Amino acid sequence: MTIFNTLEPYIKLRFLTKKMTNKIILILVSTLVLSCATKPEKAATFFNAAQQEFTYSGRTEMVDDSVQALISPAAHVVFQAEGDSLTLLIGAQGEPHDFLVVELNGNYHDRYQVQKDSVNRITIALPEGKNNEVGVYKATEASNGPILFYGVEAKKIASFDPKTVATIEFIGDSITCGFGADTENIPCDTGEWYDQHNAYLAYGPRAARTLDADYRLSSVSGMGMYRNWNDEDTAPVMGDVYATTYLDGNDSKKWDFSGKTPDLVSIALGTNDLSDGDGEKERKAFDPEKYTSAYINFVQRIFDRSPNTKLALLTSPMVAGEKADLLLECLQNVKSHFDTDHTVAIFEFDPMTPGGCGYHPDLDDHKVLADELIPFYADLLKK
Repeated sequence: MTIFNTLEPYIKLRFLTKKMTNKIILILVSTLVLSCATKPEKAATFFNAAQQEFTYSGRTEMVDDSVQALISPAAHVVFQAEGDSLTLLIGAQGEPHDFLVVELNGNYHDRYQVQKDSVNRITIALPEGKNNEVGVYKATEASNGPILFYGVEAKKIASFDPKTVATIEFIGDSITCGFGADTENIPCDTGEWYDQHNAYLAYGPRAARTLDADYRLSSVSGMGMYRNWNDEDTAPVMGDVYATTYLDGNDSKKWDFSGKTPDLVSIALGTNDLSDGDGEKERKAFDPEKYTSAYINFVQRIFDRSPNTKLALLTSPMVAGEKADLLLECLQNVKSHFDTDHTVAIFEFDPMTPGGCGYHPDLDDHKVLADELIPFYADLLKK
């Protein structure tokens, strides 16, 4: 259709004056010219989780052709995005909700609650005129069920190489998970037991990011090396669950260790072995021989897979006095067992009175722990 064909009905209206007709012609011609000259904004495109631009770290699993499960604490996906905003499409399998953390251009952005049995749309404003680096991290742990990453809606995405210099694996219990740490929006003793989880801001990820290291967390709340917090030799311990994908002891889903070998493995297990439980369930005295034997067997399995990995054995900031001395003695025996053929070091935490939920470190405490560990890890990685 030509411009004059478009204008013809207006020109034929006899009650319009010539002046009015000319004015309408001018307006319509201007509108048509502007519409031809102005390029429409590109609409957001959906990129599903199987796109090669997405890079995953930690324990993850593609649960169908285009949905990625983030399983372990701080398991994450990173990518670049362009435009004024992006929308994450996220699901959860935990009851009744879960939490994730978003990192934007290397900085903590926010923690988001994700509802179960629905596709949650989380829209994030982006600084324009640049390729924005985006990270999506599971804030809780494997027992809460996976975060389901369906993909993103964005103007454009690209792959993102964080350029890390090392990989660190953190094996531990609830402290390593970031249990009870984030009380800013949900106070202790309210909501669900995991509502204060923030694995992204736990000591391990904090230290790793400072050292420009990629990281993975193989940690489970309540877990011990030979017995758990309130259990005596009946429930699976770390040696039983570590080789399974969901850290639950389900041998039908074994974790594939053929990926990138960690340069450093940091183990912090002993708080629960030494604990007195809830005071109601029968609890035997701590058995140093059982603990040391289980620890040596577990470490041997790590070295069998990764003989050149360096090993950090951590004491507990939650244990003091005679128990702390006993824990240190056990770790020294483990170190002596492997010292000849491997690089093994022990780190002793200063005891602390934690400010988080259930006698756990809060976010400020985790920063203290990370700051203590950073030079220790840095020195160990150089050896």
